[in-house]
Amino acid sequence: MEIKEYIEKNKERFFSELFELLRIPSVSSDPAHKDDMRRCARKVADLIKAAGADKAEICETAGNPVVYAEKKVDPKAPTILIYGHYDVQPAEPLELWKTDPYEPVIKDGAIWARGANDDKGQSFMNIKVFEYLVKEGKLKQNVKFLIEGEEEISSPSLEPWIKANKRKLACDSIL
Repeated sequence: MEIKEYIEKNKERFFSELFELLRIPSVSSDPAHKDDMRRCARKVADLIKAAGADKAEICETAGNPVVYAEKKVDPKAPTILIYGHYDVQPAEPLELWKTDPYEPVIKDGAIWARGANDDKGQSFMNIKVFEYLVKEGKLKQNVKFLIEGEEEISSPSLEPWIKANKRKLACDSIL
């Protein structure tokens, strides 16, 4: 099946899954959203696992967790590491929003919600391309995911986590 056909066949599920992700107010700069951060990390890990990863785990850091996942297709194949983040900027000032920032809507051919563009939407797209390649038997490279929860606050916990996990993160290229 070609990718356009796969997207069309799964479009309603994709919207449902993405909107569920966008509804989580994963605001890393606000300690009041600590539980939302964990819930969002769990949702991202679940999406990657359901897409075909061999494993998807929530990795603790000094701050918000990192989601790490991988799919090995061939030990001799190159490995691609896909980076993204699940945290978002605060939605305030709310009066500037025409809709609820955590209730996604489709308007003028675009999805409007906090995180739809930066970066939940892009991470979700990468997960769904991965899903397509796995389900259609077209994945020829090993794939690793590193989806963090602190990019919007300058990733203070990421560097120490990367240094502690160099071997786990070994790859040939990064997307």
